[in-house]
Order: sequence, then structure tokens, then C-alpha cells
Amino acid sequence: MTYLLVFLGSLFLSLVSTWCVRNIANARGWMHAPMSDRHMHTVPVPRLGGVAIYFSFMAAVILAMVVPNVLGDPSPLRVKAMVGLLGPAIIVFLLGLFDDVRAVGPYWKFAIQTVAAVWLYAGGYGIHNLGLIHGGQALAWVYCLPLTILWVLLITNAFNLIDGLDGLAAGSALFSTAVVFVVSLIVPNQLVAFFAIALAGAILGFLRFNFHPASIFLGDSGSLFIGFMLSALALAGSQKATTIVAVAIPVVAFGLPILDVVLAVARRIIGAKPLFDGDLDHIHHKLLKRGLSHRAAVLVLYGATAGFGLLSVALLRGEKMLAFVLVLVATGVIFGVQQLRYVELSELSALLSAVFKKRIVANNVSIRRAAELLDACGDREAFCRILQETLQPLGFSGFRLENFDDRRLPESSLYPLGYDSKGRIQFCWVGQSAAEPDWELRLQLTTRLGEQLGYLCLFQVHQNRHQSFNMSVMTDGVRTSISDALQRALPQGLAALQTPHNDVSASSQKEERLEKPALRRAAHPE
Repeated sequence: MTYLLVFLGSLFLSLVSTWCVRNIANARGWMHAPMSDRHMHTVPVPRLGGVAIYFSFMAAVILAMVVPNVLGDPSPLRVKAMVGLLGPAIIVFLLGLFDDVRAVGPYWKFAIQTVAAVWLYAGGYGIHNLGLIHGGQALAWVYCLPLTILWVLLITNAFNLIDGLDGLAAGSALFSTAVVFVVSLIVPNQLVAFFAIALAGAILGFLRFNFHPASIFLGDSGSLFIGFMLSALALAGSQKATTIVAVAIPVVAFGLPILDVVLAVARRIIGAKPLFDGDLDHIHHKLLKRGLSHRAAVLVLYGATAGFGLLSVALLRGEKMLAFVLVLVATGVIFGVQQLRYVELSELSALLSAVFKKRIVANNVSIRRAAELLDACGDREAFCRILQETLQPLGFSGFRLENFDDRRLPESSLYPLGYDSKGRIQFCWVGQSAAEPDWELRLQLTTRLGEQLGYLCLFQVHQNRHQSFNMSVMTDGVRTSISDALQRALPQGLAALQTPHNDVSASSQKEERLEKPALRRAAHPE
């Protein structure tokens, strides 16, 4: 009941104060006219909505602190906690208000926000552990303080960046605040719950005037204040948490603004643009370019924010949900970003593809160079060393010779080759010679004189790396070099043996035949 009263009180105060601020700003001409193509509005609109949100939030919090004392009940809010959380919030609000009246440069903004983050940390609210990192133990302040500053700067400015459409930043913040409130009830954390429900009421009352078409904007005083409060409440709510889930919940809950910041930074780095220059390629801009109306784009992003929020709440079930939620988030983000069609990310994809092709070319060169070394090779140790140095970087685990004769020679006469559990000659360099391979590539060996020696099977014990080379390189003289070197290296009598007649089909008589990779799961021995 107390939370409901705080919410209703904050909501009422916000409705009244937003109406008053809007009318006063209109009467005095404190308007924000569209001055660039990044501004979506076409007529001057007041941008002092942050004043109404700040006033209604602070009034509700003060009332929640004073009224119980007047009635003889202990207040759930403590002066020390209010100073530690709301003190730095005042600095951020005043910074945003000054920026709404007179522009403040980005470096001054970051500097003042950093001061607020340090104050927040000094008040006892900061990042002190990262779950599984360092065994869940508290980190030294030299790590905690920079991480706290980074978190505060990220979330504070993230909500500022998405404030590009009517109702977008306020509505997204409302969903995120609801998540913080729910989490603080379950954990529980009474202080965070009070602040979150008061902030939710203030945002909802303002949203009545800010939804499209907006009659008042948040301004930097509103977006920076909301972003800072959410970052601070997330830190305050995780003070007693030590698991990686507690770290993941706020990150997922603020997924939309964080994603927008990451994309903005990535785009500007790839496009060699200044980090602090505005553009028309934020997520909401891309949705408008895809043909969505102003209202539809906002509703789509509301849905995305709600989805992030629900997934973050699902993490409260424990670490068993962590992998599922992270995979779901990653899949949704990848799919969504693809639909936005960023040219910078397309160029990055092309660059990565070129790098992969460059690796293929390098591997092909390595294989052809091995053929030259094999042509001068005359002993088994050199033969094995050359194949290992060439094939191990490609992810292979070893090679095996098949369809040679059934006689078992002393292993001393084959060293460093040996026999596997099935009596086949092999050389394995991963230390798991008894393990069955996950897959193998079977290559028909043919000498320059046309003799067929059997098969060379390249195998991989654990499928942990893709083979990045052209299969045709193995048939372009390389397998001939392998065959001739193998014929010279094997003991006399084995080297001249050909594939048994009943194993040679018509197709294997073709001179340039390369067996396709036999992709098969190996049955583990009983």
C-alpha cells in the first residue's frame, strides 16, 4: 500500500508540475525551435520537462520520508542513503538544466558526470564485484571506481542519446524503472523500491504530455537525470549480490539504450567520424527510414524495451536461465541490427570476409610450400614433421594411412609413425592417439608414376576449428608430393604396395580424384 501511495502521489505531482512548466515555458517563450535535420519536431516546443520530473520525484521522496515521521512511524528512507544517491543526482540534473539553457560541451559533461559518479561511489554505491570474475570476491578500488564511472557514464548518456522521438526516452525509462522496482521487491531492497516507484510515477505523469505529438520535451535535464538515477539504482540494488546473474540483470534491463550507444560508437569509429558528432543513424532514425511512422517506431522500441525487461526479470530464476537469456538476447540483437541495414556494419562484414579470404590464401601457400619440402624429403621423421607443421595450424589432429597391407611391422621400423587401436598406421600430434576422430578427410594417394598407394586420412579428434583452405590445392600436385615422399620414407615392401584390387572402383582410377570429406560422428568405444 505504501508503494502505491508513493506512486500515485508522484504521478499526481508530475501531471500538475508538467502542466505548469509547459504553460510557463510557452508564456515566457522558453521554446526549443527545430534547428537541424536531426530534430523531428516542426514547431517550437519547450524542453524543460526534466524540471517537472525532478520536482515531482523529489517531492514524493521527501513526503515519503517526512509523513511517516509525523505519524509516528519510522521512515524507510535514511538521510545518509538520500545524500549518497540523491546528492550526485542533483549535480547531474543541474548540468542538464544548464545545457538546456546554454549548451555545454561534451568534455565538460563527461567531467561533471564523472564527479557525480565518484560521489556515488564514495557514498557506498558502486561496482564491487563482477560475479564469476575474481571468484565473486570484492575487487580493489582501483578497479571498482573506474568500472563504476564507466557504468554511470554509459547509462546516463545512453538515455540521452535515445531521446530523439516523442516519448521514446521517457517510455523506455518507464519500462526499465519498472524492472528495477520488481527486482528490488524480490531481492529485496526497500530503499531502491521507494526511489524506483517514485521515479516511475514522475515519468508516467510526464509521458502524458510527451507522447506523440509532444507538447513538452525531456531536455537534457530530464534524460540525464533519469539515466543517472537508473544507473545509480541498479548499483544500489546489486550491493548484496555476488553472482554473474546480478551483473547481467541491469545490463539486459537497459538493453535498448546500451545497444544504441554501442552501435553509435561502432558506426562512428568504422566511418572515421568524431564520436561526439550527432547523426541521423540512431535506431529510431533507421526505423523511420524503413517507413515506420513516428508513433509506430516508438511503439516498436517500447516493445523491444519491454522484451529486454522481461528477459532481465527471468534471470531472477538463477544462473540456470543465464545461458538461455543471453542466447535469446544475442539472437534478437543480431536479427534486429541486420534489419536496420547499417552501411558501416556491412563494410565491417566485408572486411572480415576479406580477412578470412586472406587466411585461406596464406594456408594455401603453406600447403604448396609443404609440397616443395616433401619433394626433398627422404626419411619418416622429416615427413611427419613437415605434415605436422603444415596441418596442425589448420586444425587437424594427425593423419592415418589406410589400405596398405595387413602385415604388422615392428613399430621401431615405423617410428615416429605407429599403429592405432585398429592396427592402422598413423601419426597423431594432439596426445590423444587412442581417441576416435570427430571427422576425417580421405585422400587417394597417387605417385608421379601413377601408382596408387592407398589413402591418407587427415583427421580431427575434437571439432573445434574450421578448415580454411581450398580442397583443390591438395590435388594440384600436393598429393603427388606426399605420395612420393611416403614411398621413400616407408620401409621397403610397404612403400610399393598398391591399394587392393577389391578396394579400387572405377571412380578411383581417375587421376585427379579427391575423396569428399566424410563427415561422421565417431562412436565412442565402450
